[in-house]
Amino acid sequence: MLLPPPDRYRPDIDGLRAVAVLAVVAFHAFPTAVHGGFVGVDIFFVISGFLITGIIEREIGEERFSLAAFYARRVRRIFPALIVVLGAVLIPGWFWMLPGAYAQLGSDVFASAAFAANIALWLQSGYFDVEAANKPLLHLWSLGIEEQFYLLWPLVLLLATRLRLGLIRVAIALALVSFAFNVALIASHSVATFYLPFTRAWELLAGGVLAGAWNGIDQARVASDRRAAAGAVLIAVAIVVLTPTRAFPGWWAVLPVAGSALLLSAPQAWGCQKLLASLPMVWVGQISYPLYLWHWPLLVFFAMIKFTPLTLADRALTVLLSIALAWATYRFVEIPFRFGRPRPFKVASLAGAMALTAFAGAVVLRNAGLDFRLPEDIRSLAHATIQGKKWRLGECLIDLSSQSAFAESCVDHDRRPLLIVWGDSTAGALMPGLRKAQETRDFGIAQFTSSACIPAINADTSPAGPNCRAINDKVLQLARQLKADIVLLTGIYLDHQVMETVAALKRDTSARIVVLGPVPFWKRGLPNEVLHYYILHHSLIPEHYGVGLPDRYDAWLRTELVPAGAEFISARDVLCTKEGCLTRLGEKSGDLSASDTTHLTEKGSVFLISAIIDRLLVGPSQPTSNMKF
Repeated sequence: MLLPPPDRYRPDIDGLRAVAVLAVVAFHAFPTAVHGGFVGVDIFFVISGFLITGIIEREIGEERFSLAAFYARRVRRIFPALIVVLGAVLIPGWFWMLPGAYAQLGSDVFASAAFAANIALWLQSGYFDVEAANKPLLHLWSLGIEEQFYLLWPLVLLLATRLRLGLIRVAIALALVSFAFNVALIASHSVATFYLPFTRAWELLAGGVLAGAWNGIDQARVASDRRAAAGAVLIAVAIVVLTPTRAFPGWWAVLPVAGSALLLSAPQAWGCQKLLASLPMVWVGQISYPLYLWHWPLLVFFAMIKFTPLTLADRALTVLLSIALAWATYRFVEIPFRFGRPRPFKVASLAGAMALTAFAGAVVLRNAGLDFRLPEDIRSLAHATIQGKKWRLGECLIDLSSQSAFAESCVDHDRRPLLIVWGDSTAGALMPGLRKAQETRDFGIAQFTSSACIPAINADTSPAGPNCRAINDKVLQLARQLKADIVLLTGIYLDHQVMETVAALKRDTSARIVVLGPVPFWKRGLPNEVLHYYILHHSLIPEHYGVGLPDRYDAWLRTELVPAGAEFISARDVLCTKEGCLTRLGEKSGDLSASDTTHLTEKGSVFLISAIIDRLLVGPSQPTSNMKF
């Protein structure tokens, strides 16, 4: 039995699309249950490369391929649903986003309309970038990669045909080069490897190779069943085994890419004909594109509006709403533009609408997030910025994804007593307060802080992974060499592994060891708390708000650390009362105590350090009358 050509409609491919989109949606909605579902994007890449390459190859072979017609089909396929979603996200953003976040959304709308979301996200990436959970258009990076690929791939195929190089040879050669870059860069430039098209192109080219080799595939039913079974196993393993902390794509991406190619190569397999080609799977596959577009913005905005973590029921209802909107978009938006006779007016109107969408995003960005939407006091107070320069970001607060050593300037060599500040970025946020304290007290500072890396030796559980362990070993060595008088340990969270650090410091140094408990954690960021409170109460947030004392975590730390030989200071004892935790130190810009979920502002840092500096430098016997409000 002859296999159908790669450009002929196959219901099992819609079924595979369903697997891909359901994996991604499940990963976003239920990340702890389906922690490898992000590989659904890789499945989409292989499917797309297979289908589009098959179409281009056939049309070139029939000498009727037209770049204009090809790009017109892409416009009719991609633009309609995307325009609707990009326009839609600007509406809730108007009501529920602070000016800075809304300006960022405008930038993302513009980049997505230009099919450059992946490039924009790569350029934005950094430890203090807006967290992923607050970016409604984060998922459109994949669309950018796909469309950038299709700007060049038809031209490459045309050139290869003219030079008589052969599709398979060209696709394999380019795929190997792309894959080599992917593997070579994943360790040192993980963000770029994830977002850039030249390190992802091999996934689409894998589908292209399959399309080019189509006529040579074994057509026997038994062989098809074996390939399909192997492909299903590889995809299942990827979804079960992979987590967001893995170095991805890298070698790991071979699992979903190879699995997808194997399933695509076996349309005669029982699983493809009976399972993937079943009516429910085909239906989900048909709405997979708008479902992919809708689900993430809905999850982000519902969490933003509810302002508490979404429950399991909330997430399930959001997924159902995403499916409903996806069907409506497919039925009333996609079908009218995508099918029927190709007319220049359709393409022109879609291109014009996309240009207007990009313009709207640019207007939001250009006008600082349209900050006139909010009253002056809210607009000013909520404008809290990260103090990266004063934290010596990139110098003494290092990003372990791109740095591995501290600058010589991180140590005040000529001042004593010497205080080592050891911890993550929340420790770096203490620097403005400590520098202020140096104006009236004589002591030196050695700042050894690193992003997402708590001061726990022998720990690989940090998001920074093994790099964190290596840097902590280095800091311990520096503590010995510098003969520090005081070592201050702090981080966003402190677990039992910090006890090993305390024990090592007690063994190898004569320094006093002080552990500062974590500062208050604002679930959606303190600036967003300000906006949320105003929306609900039409007034400024109180000076103390949220969860106040007591705190069992601090009590546990004190119980564990003091017997181990460390002194413990509670940041919450300073920043929180029974009424809640400190939100602001005034009513103007810069008066917030925290700039996001955990990092103190300059004023917050000065306030905390001024309350604990005597105890920090001298010890618990020093009077601490200024530790309470």
